[in-house]
Amino acid sequence: MGTLILAVTSLFLYSVGTALQALHFRGRVQSNIAITTLIGVLALTSHGLLIGQTVHHDGGFDFSFFKSSVLISWLIVFLLLGLNLKKPVQSLFLGVYPLAGLTIILALVTHGPSRLVSEQSYGMLSHIALSVTAYSLFTLAAIQAVLLYFQNRQLKHNYNSLLVRNLPPLQTMESLLFEMVWAGVVMLILAIVTGALFIEDLFAQNLAHKTLFSILSLLVFVALLIGRYTKGWRGITASRWTLAGCALLMLAFYGSKFVLELIFQRGG
Repeated sequence: MGTLILAVTSLFLYSVGTALQALHFRGRVQSNIAITTLIGVLALTSHGLLIGQTVHHDGGFDFSFFKSSVLISWLIVFLLLGLNLKKPVQSLFLGVYPLAGLTIILALVTHGPSRLVSEQSYGMLSHIALSVTAYSLFTLAAIQAVLLYFQNRQLKHNYNSLLVRNLPPLQTMESLLFEMVWAGVVMLILAIVTGALFIEDLFAQNLAHKTLFSILSLLVFVALLIGRYTKGWRGITASRWTLAGCALLMLAFYGSKFVLELIFQRGG
């Protein structure tokens, strides 16, 4: 199946999924987890086939800026669909589906240098897999933190908005956020450890800022978890710390890739 057909199919399905979630959010249609899951799985399948044609080629995997984004957005949707079967995270689809669609569009219309990793580089691929999983979990945590922030503010001002009426109770939202942060911290630690094992010099010129910002983000998340269990941090405080950690992590990954690939045009 052609790349363009797969891209259009994925975009159509993500658009349908977004529209249904928006209608549910506004109270126009009833939520149906079976339909939500079906549309999500179909979109995920088309998206995955698209990755097979754009990311995997020439005996390796292209982890350049926009190709990596397509892969990460696929994993975010995958994780969210799995979570949605057991957790009240349906509101996150309103942010995740458009994000996935945007990464597909950017990957198709932009061009940059390739950063190929050989299929035989098992150590490097394991590091990348753990890193991508960590970034995906923290992206979900960031969206959750934004929702929690606004939910907190509106409840404090006794504003019974559409957002407040549709989101789960505050305690549930906070529990979900910290579950995502915990999972992300575990993946990020493993990613840093495998990086230290399989990358020759983590502080080489083109990796120093990525390593530094990754470690800083890990310290922020660990501080958040310590604050949660020692000082009872929650609500707006938890949201701010989560977003600060996510911002550092995005600088580590996308900041370094943007500078190296799109400004200096350095591939690999």
